[in-house]
Amino acid sequence: MPPLRGTGPWPFLVAAVLLEVAATLSLKGALERPAFLVLVVLGYVGAFGALTLVLRAGMGLGVAYGIWGAAGVALTAVASAVVFDETITPVMAAGLVLVVAGVLCIELGAQAARRARPGADGLTGEGS
Repeated sequence: MPPLRGTGPWPFLVAAVLLEVAATLSLKGALERPAFLVLVVLGYVGAFGALTLVLRAGMGLGVAYGIWGAAGVALTAVASAVVFDETITPVMAAGLVLVVAGVLCIELGAQAARRARPGADGLTGEGS
């Protein structure tokens, strides 16, 4: 399939993360209310569909998957603390900060790689 034109990958990536977090939270809810399993399936199918659109929009797999996974972990931890009254210890909070820092490093590294790639922005990379 051809890459998507006219839209960046970010809206699809945000949708993928939010759908994955909703599915994961629903998985815990399904322990007491099995009907929530429908939300689990729909959420994960939707998340993978949105992730596919992210890739079609041009984001690299390593960057997309890294951000999707890390953001999902961090948001799920915070949301489960709010929704299910789960505890976030200081060590867990430090881990969440490291996850966010890792995501930023992945994106900054990907931007630097795009700038360094000859011809990526129409330049030859020869001191233009």
